[in-house]
Amino acid sequence: MNKTQSKSRPVFPFTAIVGQEEMKLALLLNVIDPKIGGVMIMGDRGTGKSTTIRAIADVLPDIEVVSDDVFNSHPSNYDLMSDIVKQELENKNILSTSLVKVPMVDLPLGATEDRLCGTIDIEKALSEGIKSFEPGLLAKANRGILYVDEVNLLDDHLVDILLDASASGWNTVEREGISIRHPARFVLVGSGNPEEGELRPQLLDRFGMHAEIRTVKDPQLRVEIVEQRTQFDINPYECIDSFKEKQKELKEKIIAAQQLLPQILIDDKLKIKISEICAQLDVDGLRGDIVTNRAAKSLAAYKGKNEVNIDDIKQVIVLCLRHRLRKDPLDNMDSGIKVQKVVDQTLLSDI
Repeated sequence: MNKTQSKSRPVFPFTAIVGQEEMKLALLLNVIDPKIGGVMIMGDRGTGKSTTIRAIADVLPDIEVVSDDVFNSHPSNYDLMSDIVKQELENKNILSTSLVKVPMVDLPLGATEDRLCGTIDIEKALSEGIKSFEPGLLAKANRGILYVDEVNLLDDHLVDILLDASASGWNTVEREGISIRHPARFVLVGSGNPEEGELRPQLLDRFGMHAEIRTVKDPQLRVEIVEQRTQFDINPYECIDSFKEKQKELKEKIIAAQQLLPQILIDDKLKIKISEICAQLDVDGLRGDIVTNRAAKSLAAYKGKNEVNIDDIKQVIVLCLRHRLRKDPLDNMDSGIKVQKVVDQTLLSDI
């Protein structure tokens, strides 16, 4: 065991996870393009939701940050930079930088608004005239992943703040007439068990994608999952080493997809088909159209292509729309099946 291994807690390799392809795809697409808007993962207990989310953070490429900056500021991108760093640049000061792992921040269920957003020291501001800010979890999650387990049990007010920050990419804290603003661009990942309650529809709609996880029924696959986990528990570093090459390949694939993403094209006829499906499903607003377009481009980039095709749309559209359908108490059909039915009918016609 080397020094770096002994310092950090071992994380189950993402490429070692068996099954749950829908959840893995949703997470991959969101890290390639965080503008998709995060992912909500609903499923049974013990289906590997938390394990998979922590695993995706571990496989991501390191990011360059301004040293000693609590907001993980980017050294050259103004949208990912705190006001302090901007001021330093305007003063033509040379910034020292370092490479760090992508932040993975957990939001506990009992967290307060101050813990999430950060706090301003009013006493110091009034007595010394200094804006003293104690960063919250949103600051720490900038340019990383913010994970909320049991998000359906989280206070609605906190969910609102989370979704607002995730959509705008900024967090503003105001106390007694003093205001502080900092970048808060992160991939929001929520997970929960549907038996413990659903999110309000207007909050659920704000998540870019929605993955549904079911307990694996195939005995052979269950045995494979148990053996993989047992191997990791007995000797985690040996298990990590055995997947080192696959992890490296995936990391390179993610980097290549992120670089290719701005060049991906989607034909106007395909855009019309996506909007046609959203209209037929009576999806409120245009979020469904926007997210499906982004997710399809992200998937095309992941596959190393320059243009989106019908198969890319088919692969992502259920993930993007199933949580946006209006609930009908008299309709027993699963929302995912309903989306798939309309997709099949619409895309059968020639493009």
